[in-house]
Amino acid sequence: MYVRNSSSIMKRILMSRPDFLQAAPINEIAKKWSHTRLDTAKMQEEHRLLVDAYRKNGVKVEFLEPAAGRPNSVFSRDFGGCIHEGYILGKFREPIRFAEREAYKTRMAELGIPLVAEVTRGLFEGGDFTFLDDTTIAVGMAARSNPAGVDEIREQLAPLGYHVAGVQVDEKYLHFDLCFNLVDCNLAVAFLDALPEDFLAELARREIETIPVPANMVFQHGCNLQSIGNRRVVSLKQNIHVNEELSRRGYDVIEVDITEILKAGGGPHCMTFPLARE
Repeated sequence: MYVRNSSSIMKRILMSRPDFLQAAPINEIAKKWSHTRLDTAKMQEEHRLLVDAYRKNGVKVEFLEPAAGRPNSVFSRDFGGCIHEGYILGKFREPIRFAEREAYKTRMAELGIPLVAEVTRGLFEGGDFTFLDDTTIAVGMAARSNPAGVDEIREQLAPLGYHVAGVQVDEKYLHFDLCFNLVDCNLAVAFLDALPEDFLAELARREIETIPVPANMVFQHGCNLQSIGNRRVVSLKQNIHVNEELSRRGYDVIEVDITEILKAGGGPHCMTFPLARE
């Protein structure tokens, strides 16, 4: 009914505008910009371009209204993850993001999407969440999700028939989507040096091809793109290598010119919470 994988046709998403966003020093990217005032008008225009790109491709966009008390809610991906039956509510590590949890929980109730699992003891953020197939979920464990959070998700989703696997990566990568993202059921973009051997072996077993992202593009969000299905991908305009590789494989790359929002540590994937896919 809601989301069954990471690459079928996107129908509905949840976003939040960057009206109060600044580069809080809570990740490796934002630390470089934390003493600089980000241009709010420019970020609002960049976000509008992303929203327009989704709408032009048939995606309905819902919003959580921004608020000064939760400046990072523009990165809507992170409050949890959506599955076929409803959604998983995560638990943030950083205090600057604590207020987002209840705000997004309330908004999901307003949208009529049921809460089917909740992390309360461990930590889990949605930037670490990806499907490998309709019943297999990989959860990265970098800086913001931990084994206790993965265990809670595994326990609560097992009765629904899901297999949940934790993937350990270095905490400097913040979230799993900084170094891995599924484009299609058999194609991903990845910074291979960051991924453990057992996960790479699992990708090979599943015959999931990877487009390698160069090391110099990792912290410029080279992996942080969003599949919207039917061989369409939303990607950063600056992501030249990956965009060319996708185009060469017959994908329609929808480029968005976003640079200012990136300084706070998140890209298109981070700003997009899937609510419904075909």
